[in-house]
Amino acid sequence: MTSTVPASLTRTAGGSALQAVFLDMDGTLVDTEGFWWDAEVEVFAELGHTLDESWRDIVVGGPMTRSAGYLIEATGADITLAELTVLLNDRFEARIGRGVPLMPGAERLLAELAAHNVPTALVSASHRRIIDRVLHSLGRDRFTLTVAGDEVPRTKPHPDPYLLAARGVGAEPGRCAVVEDTATGVAAAEAAGCRVVAVPSVAPIAPADGRVVVRSLEEVDLRFLRTLITSMN
Repeated sequence: MTSTVPASLTRTAGGSALQAVFLDMDGTLVDTEGFWWDAEVEVFAELGHTLDESWRDIVVGGPMTRSAGYLIEATGADITLAELTVLLNDRFEARIGRGVPLMPGAERLLAELAAHNVPTALVSASHRRIIDRVLHSLGRDRFTLTVAGDEVPRTKPHPDPYLLAARGVGAEPGRCAVVEDTATGVAAAEAAGCRVVAVPSVAPIAPADGRVVVRSLEEVDLRFLRTLITSMN
C-alpha cells in the first residue's frame, strides 16, 4: 500500500457522512480491460493456444493468480503460473507504455474529489508495477493512497483490499463509497461493508441492496456519492 497525501487530509469529506471514496483502476478509471484480454490472447497464441471469447467474462476483474490459473487449466498450456504472470505483466506494461485512455467522466470525478479534499484511494487487483505506470496518466497526487493486488494476502473478490484502504484513511467501511466495474470487485467492496457504485465494463452487473448500477462515470459526482451514503444510514 502506498500513501501519497498527508494524513491531515484523511479525516474529512467536506463534513458529509461520506468519509472516503475508493476506485478500481482497470475498466473503471482507465479503459484497459481490453488491454488485458489482448495481452492474454497474444501470450497464449505464442504458446500455441487460442482463447475462447467466452472466457473473457470469466477472467475479467479478477486477480492475476485466478485469471491466469483459469486460462492455464482451460487451455492445457505448458507453463507455470509464475511464468505466465511475468509474461502477462510484461505484455500489458508494454501496451500501457503507449498511452492509457481514461474512461469518460474519470478526469472530472477525480478533479472534483481532489478539489473537495475527499480521501480517495485507488484499489486494484493489478500488481504494483502496473499501478505505478498507470498513475502517470491518472495523477499520483489525486490519491490519498493506492492498494495493489500483490500487496495484500488476499485480493478481490476478498474484502482485504478495501478493508486495508479504509484503515489507511481512517474511515469506517460503511461510510466509504466504492466505484467498481466488475462483479469480482463489487463482491470485494460489499464484503468489506462499503457502499458500491457499479459501472459495468465487460459483463453486466445487477442492482442489489447497497449497490447502485450506472452506465458511465459521467453519471457519478460527489453529490451522488454523498447521497449513496446518507440514504443507506
